[in-house]
Amino acid sequence: MARKERKIERETFADPKYNDKNLSIFINTVLKKGKKSLSERIVYQALDILGEKTNEPPLEVFNQAIDNVKPLIKVISRRIGGSTYQVPTEVTPKNAQALAFRWIINFARKRSEKTMVERLAAELLAAYKKEGASIRKREEVHKMAEANKAFAHFRV
Repeated sequence: MARKERKIERETFADPKYNDKNLSIFINTVLKKGKKSLSERIVYQALDILGEKTNEPPLEVFNQAIDNVKPLIKVISRRIGGSTYQVPTEVTPKNAQALAFRWIINFARKRSEKTMVERLAAELLAAYKKEGASIRKREEVHKMAEANKAFAHFRV
């Protein structure tokens, strides 16, 4: 019998400017201390900068950057017979998106640009060009999973 109840999926609403659900989720991920208007302003200004630098629609650049960062597989620690193994598992699309959002935002916060708008725009642009810290993190996760492929039979 299952120990946990199934999570009830809440409906996400599209953001007001671009009418995109993924962007709305990204804005909520940027959110700190409940200041949604601030996180909206940061994301929208970063998208405006992206549009200027790439001369393409900012939403397409954003979606391509997210797709470039999404991991396909990850490793999960499993304790079996007193030993801990790093077991490679596939990532669900929703979890892959959440990881991509988290990586982009965390690495944007660590950048050296002056404002968060500039940092986020620079990290999204780097992800769009398939370079930068968030892409490096994805490659690192994939290498780790490849190295531990021998333990794939321990998959849950």
